[in-house]
Amino acid sequence: ERLFAATGKTVAVVGAGPAGLAAAHSLALFGHRVTIFEAFEEAGGMLMYGIPAFRLPRNIINEEVFNVTRQGISLQTGVTIGKDIMAKELMEKHDAVVMALGCQKPRSMRVPGEDLPGVYSGLDFMMRVNSGEKGCVGKRVFVIGGGFTAMDCCRSAKRLGAEEIYVAIRGVEEDLTVPLDEIREIHREGIRFLSLVSSVAVEGEDRVTGIRFVRNRFGGVRGSSGRRVVPIEGSDFTMEADTIIAAIGQTPQHELAALSDEEVKFDEVTGESNVPGLYGAGDYVRWASTVIEAVGHGRRVAENVDEYLVNRRRRHQVVTMKPTQNTHRERPWDFIKKHEMPTLSFEDRLESQEAEVETGFTEEIGHDAAKRCYLCNLKYEIYIPNCIYCRWCIDVCPRDCIELVTDLDNDHPAHVEEDKVTTKWNRVAGVVIDSDRCIRCGECYRVCPTQCIHVTEVGLQDRCVSRESSE
Repeated sequence: ERLFAATGKTVAVVGAGPAGLAAAHSLALFGHRVTIFEAFEEAGGMLMYGIPAFRLPRNIINEEVFNVTRQGISLQTGVTIGKDIMAKELMEKHDAVVMALGCQKPRSMRVPGEDLPGVYSGLDFMMRVNSGEKGCVGKRVFVIGGGFTAMDCCRSAKRLGAEEIYVAIRGVEEDLTVPLDEIREIHREGIRFLSLVSSVAVEGEDRVTGIRFVRNRFGGVRGSSGRRVVPIEGSDFTMEADTIIAAIGQTPQHELAALSDEEVKFDEVTGESNVPGLYGAGDYVRWASTVIEAVGHGRRVAENVDEYLVNRRRRHQVVTMKPTQNTHRERPWDFIKKHEMPTLSFEDRLESQEAEVETGFTEEIGHDAAKRCYLCNLKYEIYIPNCIYCRWCIDVCPRDCIELVTDLDNDHPAHVEEDKVTTKWNRVAGVVIDSDRCIRCGECYRVCPTQCIHVTEVGLQDRCVSRESSE
């Protein structure tokens, strides 16, 4: 059942990936008639064609797509924007258009020989694998890059029968952004890292036969993005290769949204463009991000599209705050160790591309693992007028998250600046709980003799006008 009454407005969503599906779902709930145009034969976008089945089972994707489209959404697959239908045509037939095409244009390696047969982009390779292609790798494979796409590519190549697989990275394993668990699985499957190297050329005539690298060394700090590496002059070396996969990222194809010679520009936050009624969502306007971020952006863009169509805001997010006397955590929970995710044995996981490696927690272990959450939505504060400075809260605190401060910041009461911390009583202005370090164990709340410590549950909720108000 729709949340809002039918508006009679029509919206075209181009792309059935995470952002497109999320935007279409929200727009349908707003009462608009939505049609999704998808270039591939199945919906899901990167969920279906970019992420391997051993990480994300296809039955889950199909179930989520069904849950979205059953809201009365029309899904047209095998329709390519810029080929089967043009953006201008969509704009003429619909009241609004949302471009959710993702990032599908691979970045170039910018080295000689990268156009030789046997060289793939990371996305192209994963799309081939997820489409069922079997013979797209040789025995000796090199994956260039250190992100999740590179990890998916090398692990997929292993399942396709590659015997030697190297992941070539400019830095070292410790600087990669992928989780340590993922790196551990890479090693467990017999895949090796080739660290501190940069590719300089792909060798071969009719097809790839090798790849030439130059060795790197660390050359200082590169801001927030980690250590900077510089090539070592004269350190070139060549390794034989049958297949090279360049998993170095993709960029969006904004030219597909062109309506005329005028360039179309999108706002990364709102999704609005310089063309009224034309919006962008997800990676298409924000560049490559996570699935969760794409879904969230798709929903926010849908709210902006709805506001454009009905000329008023009908759903908005509000912060809710309510006092609670339940700290929701018990002190022993702080000592629960992290549970390792159960996985298939090495032999079983390589039997097919569909064998899901991570088997998941049992219900009992899942409940136990959830207790480790620090419950960041709980806000602990001390009401200074009732505080008698007994220090009991500081004494029982398992972390240094309660401090005596020389000045109280009314704008940020839950933040403690180091230069304002003191141990001298004649300079104390109050006692403050630092939310950044607090683990919500509740010990301070339980021992306070004057009950000056208050706990507030903070939430973020969608608020909508009633159906009657929208009609």
